[in-house]
Amino acid sequence: MKRGFIVLFSLSVIMTLAYFTASKWAIHHRTLTFDDPLRSDRNVTVEVAVRRDREMESLAEMIDLPVAILSHGNTVKATEYSFLANALAARGYIVVSIQHDLETDAPLVTKAGEEYVGRRPQYNRGIANINYAIEEMKKVYPNADYRHLTLIGHSNGGDISMYFATLHPDMVKKVVTLDNLRVPFVTDGKFKILSFRSKDPVFKADPGVVPSDDVCAKAGIEVVRTQFQHNDLSDRGPEQVKALIEAKVHQFLDEVDQDDDNPLKLLPTTSADAGAATAAPAAAPVAAAAPVAAAKN
Repeated sequence: MKRGFIVLFSLSVIMTLAYFTASKWAIHHRTLTFDDPLRSDRNVTVEVAVRRDREMESLAEMIDLPVAILSHGNTVKATEYSFLANALAARGYIVVSIQHDLETDAPLVTKAGEEYVGRRPQYNRGIANINYAIEEMKKVYPNADYRHLTLIGHSNGGDISMYFATLHPDMVKKVVTLDNLRVPFVTDGKFKILSFRSKDPVFKADPGVVPSDDVCAKAGIEVVRTQFQHNDLSDRGPEQVKALIEAKVHQFLDEVDQDDDNPLKLLPTTSADAGAATAAPAAAPVAAAAPVAAAKN
């Protein structure tokens, strides 16, 4: 009887430890919808991803969560970057994926010869979406660092991210772009930049967008030239593509976060903490998947 009790107690302890180990890394996903009164109640919907343990610590005013703003590409939804949202949330970030485009918006068009091929109105709209989402998120998650943002964006969303960083450099700490094509990189070194470039004959960056290797080295910009297709850089892409991007992003954040001198930083935001490998896979070419049909970004 005594032996049975000991065995049962041991099993209970093991199960309890397993539960708390799993729940520590559990990520809370929620959708929040806001209506901007200054833009005729424009709908701004965000997908939030945050680790449950870090969320509780933030709500208890124990920590300030680092904030990542994720912007989707043209014809891609805000929900289609879960591999990156979950990776950053596992590190301790609160990830805010903004749905920039609405069904009622006019289609994105290319106007040759115009600045940013005529995309400035869409970029300004994206900036307004980010600023409004931040102000609303402060009401829901007040204990987060909205002054040192990590911006992540694919294609048109990468251009929105870079344009935001150009206009508001004092609010930005890191920028990660996935094949942005129109807005030139910021080269004054005020924040770190990581950019993945596709090898897609249809999607080519405009002249002057990606700096030379010498300028990148001086400005702290890392450019990763891949064999991937432009439309592979989201949840739609092959697993090996997402795995390489995720590993490289972890490596980039590890290096940048080591230099973080913010005295309020309380989170061990490293790839080890997220349970991911620090080293990126070997840069061998990955077999390119057939591109997904989409409007040119």
